[in-house]
Amino acid sequence: MNARPITADITLMGAVDWDRRLFDALIPLPEGTTYNAYLVRGSEKTALLDTVDPAALDVLMRQLDAVDHLDYLVAHHAEQDHSGSIPAVLARYPEAILVTSPKGKELLQELLDIPYQRFRTVADGETLSLGNKTLRFIYLPWVHWPETMGTYIEEDHVLFSCDFLGSHRAQSGLFAERDVVMHGAKRYYAEIMMPFRSFVIKNLDKLAGTQIDMVCPSHGPVYKDPTFIMDAYREWAGGPPHNKVVIPFVSMHGSTLKMVDHLTAALADRGVSVERFDLTTSDLGDVAMSLVDAATIVIGTPAVLTGPHPKTIEIAYLAGALRPKTRFVSIVGSFGWGQRIVDVLGGLIAPLKAELLTPVLAKGDPRAADMQAIDALAETIAAKHREAGLR
Repeated sequence: MNARPITADITLMGAVDWDRRLFDALIPLPEGTTYNAYLVRGSEKTALLDTVDPAALDVLMRQLDAVDHLDYLVAHHAEQDHSGSIPAVLARYPEAILVTSPKGKELLQELLDIPYQRFRTVADGETLSLGNKTLRFIYLPWVHWPETMGTYIEEDHVLFSCDFLGSHRAQSGLFAERDVVMHGAKRYYAEIMMPFRSFVIKNLDKLAGTQIDMVCPSHGPVYKDPTFIMDAYREWAGGPPHNKVVIPFVSMHGSTLKMVDHLTAALADRGVSVERFDLTTSDLGDVAMSLVDAATIVIGTPAVLTGPHPKTIEIAYLAGALRPKTRFVSIVGSFGWGQRIVDVLGGLIAPLKAELLTPVLAKGDPRAADMQAIDALAETIAAKHREAGLR
């Protein structure tokens, strides 16, 4: 990627990674990603906001060939995809001062062994003048690390939000198109921000009194009109769940599938939306995105030895770690000679603090009584949703 001007004084730098398909050896990237850095030129001083993943260092260094002098390097976040190239940039510009929060300094020294003499720490709300541009630093803790902060240009009403409000999306265009970016933005929220829902709301509230005409995140396109993404975050984090059941499942010999099919139909008959995922083929990011606004999760699993199928263990752990606003959970499935399915999965999903509705476990192929129990579970779910006023 070549450096591209956003305004007369702000330049997008960094790299578009079209081909990366896995982040942190965990998160699927079906649309690739970007590593965004931003150069801000004031009438007296110049600042670079963040760097790039070390894999893209050569791209950033080529872009910096046009920058003779750098006064400040601002580090919003200590994670490697933002900070990993800081040592190389500081070596190139020995005059540059590394600006970050006290917690950011602590982490950067520990993770990258940056000398303390290169740092200048800033308080929440502190400003730094570049001449005709004023940088105001805004702490944004736990979206998604404790030291995360953003930078706001007071004269231009531009917020550099770091990971907050971002998306893993590689694209040739500079700015976000609502209909195009929303899927990736929701996926990004689900995978990265959802465990910190309460902090998302607190930070949105903190920004509410600030005029923000543009948001420049660390991943994905720039938002020229950021209202829609900020409203979406508030809905995802703080709005009520939907009248929806997510059913992630595995079926080895068809018995669990019969139960999942019956439950799907029974819920649909009762006006409840269903999204189901065969975990042998599904993308975990798609499952996570579906969990954002699901009122109920029902895990379908056969017994493997005496426990649940390993892929359902993974999804139960994921749900417990992501902590969506789910209110009800249950389990359906089949076993042979013995099972501890509920014990194992129940422990993994306990962090959700959701109400456990009576599981339905069939020994072998489900019989009429098992299907009647599935119908009863569907009726309970529908009634719970109605009582909660979910739509």
